[in-house]
Amino acid sequence: MKNKFLYLFIILIGTTSNAQKTLDATLKKYNKNNVSYISVTELRMLQAQENVLILDSRELKEFQVSHIENATNVGFDFFSIEEFSEKYPNKNEVIVVYCTLGIRSETISDQLIKAGYINVKNLYGGICEWKNKDFKVLDSTQTETENIHTFNKEWSKWLHKGKPVY
Repeated sequence: MKNKFLYLFIILIGTTSNAQKTLDATLKKYNKNNVSYISVTELRMLQAQENVLILDSRELKEFQVSHIENATNVGFDFFSIEEFSEKYPNKNEVIVVYCTLGIRSETISDQLIKAGYINVKNLYGGICEWKNKDFKVLDSTQTETENIHTFNKEWSKWLHKGKPVY
């Protein structure tokens, strides 16, 4: 009987700790942490102060549902650093890359840094955190939307405001 209670206790502890994972823990699990983060609040202030190139590293279908105003979709699956470098030759430009949470955007940011871009940041929490702070999100018609493409159902748990789409 003691063993049954101990076994049940271990299962409950394991389940509870998995359910309480933080965004930090999720990002540490998937990312190498080799690109500096910028918070959504810092990006918002940066937008008001200077010219910043905002790159959406999600796929086009995600971008069409929801994106940050003035963002450029570069995608993930077919991102080409060569094509990007031809279109954006200024290696000193301030660049912020985002995705749903900050995982795919780290991969794209890392490619940019390795190509010589020196002012590249990864948006912490991605579009989910952007919307959670009540910042404006647009759809493909440039209309403000509450729909946020969260990549999949699992990632939608990080969206606390807006309507998840996946």
